[in-house]
Amino acid sequence: MVHSTRRDVIKVSGALLGGIAVGTTVTAATSTDRFIVRTKGRGLPNGVEVVHEMPGIKLAVVTGDEGALRSSNGVKEFAPDIELELNEPEPNAEVPTFDASDYEGQPGDSLQWDKADLNVPEAHETTEGEGTRVAVIDSGVLETHPDLAGPLNLDLSRNFTDDGGDHNPVGGGDHGTHVAGIVAADNGGGLGVNGTAPKTDLVDCRVFSAEGGASFADILAAVVYSANVGADVANLSLGAYPVPRQANGQFYGKVLNSAMTYANREGTLLVIAAGNDSADLQHDKNFISLPNEGAQALSVSATGPIGYGLSFDPDVTESPPESPAFYTNYGTNAITLGAPGGDADTSLTDPVDGVPAYAYDLVFNTVFTYEDTDGDGEPDTQVPGYGWKAGTSMAAPNVAGAAALVKSANPNYNANQVEAALKQAADVPDGYGKEYYGSGYLNIVDAL
Repeated sequence: MVHSTRRDVIKVSGALLGGIAVGTTVTAATSTDRFIVRTKGRGLPNGVEVVHEMPGIKLAVVTGDEGALRSSNGVKEFAPDIELELNEPEPNAEVPTFDASDYEGQPGDSLQWDKADLNVPEAHETTEGEGTRVAVIDSGVLETHPDLAGPLNLDLSRNFTDDGGDHNPVGGGDHGTHVAGIVAADNGGGLGVNGTAPKTDLVDCRVFSAEGGASFADILAAVVYSANVGADVANLSLGAYPVPRQANGQFYGKVLNSAMTYANREGTLLVIAAGNDSADLQHDKNFISLPNEGAQALSVSATGPIGYGLSFDPDVTESPPESPAFYTNYGTNAITLGAPGGDADTSLTDPVDGVPAYAYDLVFNTVFTYEDTDGDGEPDTQVPGYGWKAGTSMAAPNVAGAAALVKSANPNYNANQVEAALKQAADVPDGYGKEYYGSGYLNIVDAL
């Protein structure tokens, strides 16, 4: 495989594990004037202002006086909103990115081992996701990326944070842009990368602010919004773990289940990253991982090869693409499917075409970098590009794109039938435990 057409000088950025779900925790920082409210279906009291209404479900997000909520006959129960803080690991390896203008890849590029292993080109002989809609609930999708401008629905895309920006990433990272590309990148006119469902209608629901945190309430609102705009699939490559099952943890689990059950009933399949804590979710006693252990969640673990960049042949890697990634959460009843999310052995540092060999075992797709274009020394412009990330955050959108293909091929399927088709087609790979896969490793072609 020849990669000599790539840049001689490569911009380097990013952590090895670039997933939002990596090490995410619910912190003690709760809001003192922002609340999630379960209502009785009546009006809310004076003294509060509605931040998010959730049509179809008896939940609301408000700011204002806690006393007014406590004394209201229209309020069933409430709790402070909480912030999901991103505690990503310190970069222990640098991963390259390419500017879009310098990238010379072609459809079916050998860097995308995940699409090849899933037989995505063969699946596209049946459908490319026409007639479906996928919501990406994440850190924002860069609308100027050449591989995403086609699939992205600008009319429906929303910012659920209060940072004053639009749906695009505002000072934040490119996590959502990478996730969106895995779902729906359309090759940017033949020079970019492949998504699993490039003809789907992509809706960007930004819930992470420039500061890197996400309000639990904003995530709930985005889930309900996705259902109300007719999304067939919503991808959530985010999470919090460990969350105690007691005290307010019970409330947050309850309202999450309400939102997720509503979305499922409206026909939206919720595909959710299982998390990157190497945790046994089956035997963690009094803790829960949210939202992937919520009601109706299709929880996705991550797999990946080791040594792919040494040969560009998945059949001769040290570990195959379907082997469990070192970081993935697991648990037989906590995982629905396994899918490519990337793995790495950072001892494989020898460069291959200027790129550390281990990088090729991560998932390659759409990203962006920040550049200083006005000369003030501060990065101010987002430059579309391509790069690698790993995590269950990358595995989930491989499943979300597959779900869109199944729905496209079977337009009368509801969310449960789409999930059933994916589960029935999957098998646990020989030599590996069911706890890493649930029903098995993603098999798109047979699911169609």
